[in-house]
Amino acid sequence: MSQPSSDHAQDHTDVPSDPALRVKALESLLVEKGLVDPEALDVLVDTYENRVGPRNGAQVVARAWVDPAYKQRLLEDGTAAIAESGYSGGQGEKLTVVENMSSVHNVIVCTLCSCYPWPVLGLPPTWYKSFAYRSRTVIDPRGVLSELGLDLPKDIEVRVWDSNAASRYFVLPERPDGTESMSETDLATLVTRDSMIGVAMVASPTVGGVS
Repeated sequence: MSQPSSDHAQDHTDVPSDPALRVKALESLLVEKGLVDPEALDVLVDTYENRVGPRNGAQVVARAWVDPAYKQRLLEDGTAAIAESGYSGGQGEKLTVVENMSSVHNVIVCTLCSCYPWPVLGLPPTWYKSFAYRSRTVIDPRGVLSELGLDLPKDIEVRVWDSNAASRYFVLPERPDGTESMSETDLATLVTRDSMIGVAMVASPTVGGVS
């Protein structure tokens, strides 16, 4: 099964991967033939990279960590609470938020296809859509999580939430230790896409390298 990809910024000196080169070539061809407006394309890219993506989800998580009333609303009606921050739209309807706790760890999957909460997590990673992840997570969640680098103690209950066209799920990860004095903005920088899927935990600042 494919490993979750890291969201590291690509250095300008790096050579683009073959898929990236193909995408760029296709983009150039479409623009050259007048089939795509480059400005409209830039807006679309910005939408999914910045306005529709994991940054949105991270801001929702950070707000829930510092605002108990908002957290309660989030757990009662995820769709409405997330919309308070302006995040809504396609594949964000009927969104249920499940909370990780010291005794319970949640992980989301879509066994039928790749239903995914786009407004808060952006586009689904390739490994999430893979047959291996979709088929094995419901059968052996601990084994899958271990392969992805997350080994949970045996006394923690693992709950698997299977998304579908009618309902999607979003994990509210545990707030890590050592973050008591951090602002909501700084907390959001700790939250990763994988932690909101449930295949990783949010690292504490001392572990994650955030001062």
